[in-house]
Amino acid sequence: MELDKIKEKDLKMGKANQEVFSETMQALAKTDKNIIAVTSDSRGSGKLVPFGQKYPNQIVEVGIAEQNLVGVAAGLASAGKKTFAVSPACFLSARALEQIKNDVCYSDNPVTLVGISSGVSYGALGTTHHSLHDYAVLRAINNIIIVAPADNFETEQAVRLAAESDKPVYMRYGKKAMPFLNEDNKTFEFGKGRVVREGDDIAIIATGETVYPAWLAAKMLEDKHGIKATVVSMHTIKPLDVNLLKELAANGKPIITVEEHMVNGGLGEACASYLFQNGYKNTFKIVGIPDEYTVTGSQVEIFNHYGISQDGLYNICKNLLDI
Repeated sequence: MELDKIKEKDLKMGKANQEVFSETMQALAKTDKNIIAVTSDSRGSGKLVPFGQKYPNQIVEVGIAEQNLVGVAAGLASAGKKTFAVSPACFLSARALEQIKNDVCYSDNPVTLVGISSGVSYGALGTTHHSLHDYAVLRAINNIIIVAPADNFETEQAVRLAAESDKPVYMRYGKKAMPFLNEDNKTFEFGKGRVVREGDDIAIIATGETVYPAWLAAKMLEDKHGIKATVVSMHTIKPLDVNLLKELAANGKPIITVEEHMVNGGLGEACASYLFQNGYKNTFKIVGIPDEYTVTGSQVEIFNHYGISQDGLYNICKNLLDI
């Protein structure tokens, strides 16, 4: 079943996380003149046009110049401003990597780097516009928090926490409207995964927009087979919630990780590294974009092609559980 065809009765649908980012920025800027958005010709795609109209003195446009974007944001942060550097994730984490490393992280400037239209959100624009490397390159840099919110609740909380943080933060958002995944679990903290569905038979650890198809697959497993899966929104890739990871692995049941990222260097490898270096022997599967030329299509089509979908994850779980 494609994500677009899920019945609304299953989950309450919200907005695109990028829209919630913009709305939260406006709410913060209303009472805090130190909130500054810096954009690289991306206020439109970043949904920041209303922000700029309301707070013209709190937005800086540098044009298509991502290295300048990060340098300006770092300079403003060093002067006490709460800066959010907004640019497409594919360009922000590649073209400006040296500035992120030196001007932000190694200089300990509390810039929030906001990667918009992340993962394969740009769809048919192709591999050049897909950010499938950002977790990997940024995980290798000291002194940065890496966050991929799954729904509107997590997005708002992440923006608010980033505005209060005295450390560099990288967060990424997509363009698709997302559901509210667990109205009962209203807790959010960097470095602490959020359980959005509970079960004991298998664990699915997902991040960002892949949490939704993971939730759908878990529901399908329960409806068809009575199998109950724990689904975790591991919204913070770094620092990883190793305490939750240990809890999930303790019963010896299979673990699947799911990410809108290359299978190399992302959430899956971070989880595998911790578990296997600490003696856990759970059956383990990483689901993401394989190390190949990525197919072209919409986000839904790409997800379906690589098994990052309700049906794909359902079948992977079935195979691991031998049912």
